[in-house]
Amino acid sequence: MTTKSHTKFGFIKADDRLKAKPKVNIALFGPSGVGKTTQARTLDPSTTLFVDLEAGTLAIQDWAGDVFDIRAAASAIGLHPWEVARLLALIVGGADPSDREGPYSQKALDWAKDALGIPDLDKYSVIYLDSITVASRFCLDYCKSHPTAVSEKTGKPDNRAAYGLLGQEMIRWLTHLQHSDKSIVVVGILDRIEDDLKRVMWEPQIEGSKTGKELPGIFDQVLTLQNFKGEDGNMYRAFVCQQQNQWGYPAKDRSGRLDLFEAPDLGKLMLKIRDGKRIDTTLVTALPTSAESK
Repeated sequence: MTTKSHTKFGFIKADDRLKAKPKVNIALFGPSGVGKTTQARTLDPSTTLFVDLEAGTLAIQDWAGDVFDIRAAASAIGLHPWEVARLLALIVGGADPSDREGPYSQKALDWAKDALGIPDLDKYSVIYLDSITVASRFCLDYCKSHPTAVSEKTGKPDNRAAYGLLGQEMIRWLTHLQHSDKSIVVVGILDRIEDDLKRVMWEPQIEGSKTGKELPGIFDQVLTLQNFKGEDGNMYRAFVCQQQNQWGYPAKDRSGRLDLFEAPDLGKLMLKIRDGKRIDTTLVTALPTSAESK
């Protein structure tokens, strides 16, 4: 698990930073049934907390890790599932010093630990959230019932206000998780979109447009798990890890250590991100000759 070495004012020395084992924040997308949930089985069960938002852990039934069921917790304490998801993020990321009285304040954190009855999270180095697709649905349902999503003039639901609140809630939730000292993995469904000109695009299945657009800026790594056909005609699965790929799959590698294709083993991939050698060792700071001549 990652530890922070710093002075009392948050200054991190270069030697301490270079020695530290970095956390890895991953957004993993893929079509339904490709095996996103199953990827939790490649992680150390003793240090991974699986957060179940979909009420479906059949794919990891014999995996020995701990599971936190958002729906079950919401029913037990009488809260909306989104409120529980937000409380969990608060416990994982700690109190936000800029929030004095709100949902990410120290006051809310103290209440959340007691209300949810979650044991100490220090043993976990990875939080695996399945899935952001369902989390966004919970969030939208919560936002539609929020007082700010009701028109003051007519008293009727204001969908524009609800979607605006949805974007704010989701971005803050993801950002708060990202600031944790633990590795965060969120998985989500990937949709195939075909426009009127038969052009194919791939988009994360997330309610509202704001979260999907800003998510690549929040996470260090964005991966697509997809099925491919080999030269021998057999099907295989692989992670697509680089933004420049011929299919337009969502992908991003801030570590600079991943190839275009990586084996479908999230545990090994996270080790490669932490300990592997950078592929892009040469920093190119000049334009190609052809571009300079224009």
